[in-house]
Order: sequence, then structure tokens, then C-alpha cells
Amino acid sequence: MTLERWIPLLGWLKGYRAETLARDGLAAVIVTLMLVPQALAYALLAGLPPEVGLYASMLPLVLYALLGTSAILAVGPVAVASLMTASALAGVAEPGSAEYVGAALVLAALSGLMLVGMGVLRLGFLANFLSHPVISGFVTASGLLIAASQLGHILGIEASGHNLLEMATSLFEQRDTLNGVTLVMGLGVWAYLLLSRRYLKSGLIRLGLTNAVAGLLTRAAPVSAVIVTTLLAWGLNLGERGVALVGEVPGGLPALAMPSLESDLWSTLLPAAVLISLVGFVESVSVAQTLAAKRRQRIDPNQELIALGMANLGAGVSGGAPVSGGFSRSVVNFEAGAVTPLAGALTALGIGVAALTLTEPLAFLPRATLAATIIVAVSTLIDLPAIKRTCAYSRADGVAMLATLLLTLFHGVEGGILAGVALSLGLHLYRTSQPHSAVVGRVPGTEHFRNVRRHEVETDERLSILRVDESLYFANARYLEDTVMALVARQPGISHVVLACQAVNLIDASALESLEAINSRLRDAGVTLHLAEVKGPVMDRLEQTDFRHELTGQVFLSTYEAWSALHEGSQPAHGGSVAATGFDP
Repeated sequence: MTLERWIPLLGWLKGYRAETLARDGLAAVIVTLMLVPQALAYALLAGLPPEVGLYASMLPLVLYALLGTSAILAVGPVAVASLMTASALAGVAEPGSAEYVGAALVLAALSGLMLVGMGVLRLGFLANFLSHPVISGFVTASGLLIAASQLGHILGIEASGHNLLEMATSLFEQRDTLNGVTLVMGLGVWAYLLLSRRYLKSGLIRLGLTNAVAGLLTRAAPVSAVIVTTLLAWGLNLGERGVALVGEVPGGLPALAMPSLESDLWSTLLPAAVLISLVGFVESVSVAQTLAAKRRQRIDPNQELIALGMANLGAGVSGGAPVSGGFSRSVVNFEAGAVTPLAGALTALGIGVAALTLTEPLAFLPRATLAATIIVAVSTLIDLPAIKRTCAYSRADGVAMLATLLLTLFHGVEGGILAGVALSLGLHLYRTSQPHSAVVGRVPGTEHFRNVRRHEVETDERLSILRVDESLYFANARYLEDTVMALVARQPGISHVVLACQAVNLIDASALESLEAINSRLRDAGVTLHLAEVKGPVMDRLEQTDFRHELTGQVFLSTYEAWSALHEGSQPAHGGSVAATGFDP
């Protein structure tokens, strides 16, 4: 059982049959056809030689198949990770150089080590620091940056830049070098892919194909674009007419070697590795959970950390670059009928065959084709209307999303995501530092209590019940003090204050000191403090403190019991014995 936990594939293999192998094999063939052009394209996007994309699609996929818990997730080079890799390595070495490739290996290995460490320590929750609005803003901005970075290849212009302004400036300055043949080919492929995405599936269905087959053929449209434009470039000798081609791609399988151990390089790349790890993990787990739910399966996020970490370590020692789970390939894997993670290992085998046999024709593949493929692929990442939707629901989340998007676009990838994380944490602290609370009264004839400002309820001028709707910790401890004392000041005849704690999951040391101060100040004012509906784990900790024994009032099992005891005029004994037992441990 323990071995299966660390190597989930052992569990999948128990019921493995020939039919399962056939379904996994078919899915692997389809994903391989899709992954070959994507691997080349994303390697170029990261500033790496095209073969690096193929290398990143071999050993990492095998390692994930051994250790991953998702039967569907297709691991490999992805657009966002490639953009972040290019951004991280921009100041380290010249793109495409041996030093640049070596730095990419270090980045992959460092990301892998971090992910494995997080998985072993079960730190998957750290990804929660990236709120959905921040991730959405970052992904949308990344999609726009990726699309902008590929316009130069569509136009036949040598453009560069690390943010939108730099890219736009570079394109404008190089406008005189535009290549007409490249532009026609790039726009043609772009239009073909867009039309295929919109109309090809419905057209194939009208021809009699099933919905599943038509969907798979539609997603394979980039493969046909690669084949046709490669043949055109070869037959018409377009390379001599100024059309940029992929060029020579070394054949063969990657050699295994340790990445550089230079400490300065590792420390330089550490911040980028943290961000790539977190973003890649969030993206991968989101895709895996979504697709697993459709088959009523589940994944283990902490085991996914280990699997993705080992995949990145595999990339670091086999000439690859940082990898994560890709949405589009995973959907294709799902629709093609993949049953187990072994489909990923079979995909790696297919990529290996491609690296051995297809490198010569791939040399004639126009870069404009790959650029158009990337632009169409990342268009699914761009969701500008989400800004309006988010702002309409939560202005604070909308501001965080918009700030992340703008900073990523106009400052850079790392600055944008760091600002987004800081804004997420800042907004969380701001919201929880002023927790919602409400004075509640009894709904007549029931045991329910509701906000006196929203409902017609029974109240008592001698008794005030304050419902606290947030855990109590250092950021809101003083706010609670001020709220309680203001409540007492507004109600001169008050004798009892009850804190209804049904929403309180934690009371930290700072909040405990505030409760002690509240208890003391109320005692001096002749007011008794009570607690109600304290959760078991919270009560367990309070029982070990002096506050529990110094509490002037009682701890009630329910708000209704507090109301019944205090509203009817029975006076609780000082020192606060528990009014009822049965707290949930």
C-alpha cells in the first residue's frame, strides 16, 4: 500500500488489459501528433533551440506517468512556463546560446527540487496564495504577451522585448524589414487555424463523422498546417526568399547529464523557479481536477507536486526545460480515451520516434507556422471580460486582477505575478482585519438568531449577543476590542455580552490577549462576558489558558442556551463553569 502511494502507476497496472493498452496507445498517438509542433514552438518561445522542446517531452512524461495521480494530465512544455522561462533567463545569457540552454536546465532542476520538497512536506496549500483573480489576470496578460511576441515571426521581423511596450517599440522600429512571403504564410496559417477551430468540427459532423472524431481532427488541424507549410517551404525553397525556417534540428535522443552546479546561477534563478513552480502547479492541478471530476476520479495534490517535481528534474538532466500540465493537450488526451497515466509514457515514446526520424523535414518548417500555432493556442488563455465580471462581484478582487494584468504587460512577468501575490495577501489581511460582526436577536418562536438590522427579532436591553464572523488573529484582535467596547458604550443598561463564535476556527495568541483585555475591561464596567458555540478544537486550546478560568461568564453550547439563561434573568456564577457539554472535539 505504501509503495502504491509513492508510485501510483502500480495501482493502475493491477487491472491493466489489452483493451486499456489500445485506448492509451490511441490517445498517445493523437497527443504526440499535437505535441511535436507545440514542443518546437514553445522551445522557440522560451528562446531555446527547437530540439529542447522535444527533449522536454520525453523523460519528464515517463516520470510523471510513474508518479502522477491523474490519468489524463498531459505534461510537457506549455506556453506560460515557456514565457516565464524566457523572462527568467533574459539577463543570464544570449537566447539560444549554450549558456542559455544550460541555465534553462538549472531552472528546470531547481523548479523540480522545489516541487518535490513541497510535496514531501505536504505544502500544496502554498499555491492558495495565488488567488483565482490574480492567476486569471496573470494568465490573460501572459497570453497577450505571448501573442505579441509572435507577431514578429508572422511579419518576418526580428523583434524583441520583455514587456508589451518594448515589443511594440521593436516591431515599429523594424517595420521596414517586413517580409511579404512570410506575412502571407503566417496570416494564411493563422486564418486556417481560426476557421478550423470555428467551423471544421461542425463541417466534419455534417459529413457523417462522430462528435468525438470530429473534435479530435479539429484539434489536429495544426499538424496539417505544419505538414503543408513544410512541404511548401521545401518545394519552393522559401528559405532563400527570406522566410525564417526552424533550421537544422539535431536528431537522436537526449543525453543525460547533470545541470551546472554553479551556486551564483542557482541563486540568481531561485526567485523565478519559485514562481514557475507555483504557477505550473496551480495550472496543472486545476486541469487535472477538472478532468478527473468528469470520470469521478480524484487526484492527490501533494503527490502531484512530487510527480511534477520529478518531471522537471527529468527535464533538467535530459536537456529539457521547465514543464507542467497543458490544458489543450490534456483535453485531447481525455477525449481520445486515455485510461491510465501510461498514455503519457507512450506519448514520450512517440516523441522519441519523432526525434529519431523527423528532424530532417522539420528543418524546413517555417517559424511563421509555429508562431500562428502559438497565437491561436494562447487565445484560449485570454479572458478580458473576466475583469468586468470580477469587478462587478468584488471591486477589491477586480483591482488585484487588473493590477496583475497591467504590471505583467507593461513591467514584466515576474513583477506582475509578485505584485499579484502581494495584493492577494494584502487584500486578505485587510478584509480579515475588519471582520464582519453583527448584533443578533432571537427570531420569535424559534431557536434561530439573526442580525437585528436585517430582521424583526427579539432583543434585551440588558443583553447583547455579538456574532463574530471571522477567525480571531493578530490582524483583527484590536478591531474586536474596539467593536465590543463601542457596543457597550452604546447600550448603557447592558449587563451581559455574549460572543457567538460559530464562525471562529482559530484564536491565536494576539487574539487571546485581546479577549483577556475585553474580559478585564468589561468586568471593571460591571458587565459579564460570555462565549457561545465555541468549536471543539478552539475550546481545547482555551481550556489550557488562564483566560478560561478568569472568564467572568459562562461558555454556552448554543446561542439559544445563552439567550434562555440570560434573558430569563438567571445570573451565571463568576468564574464561568461550562454551561453544557458536548463540544465537538
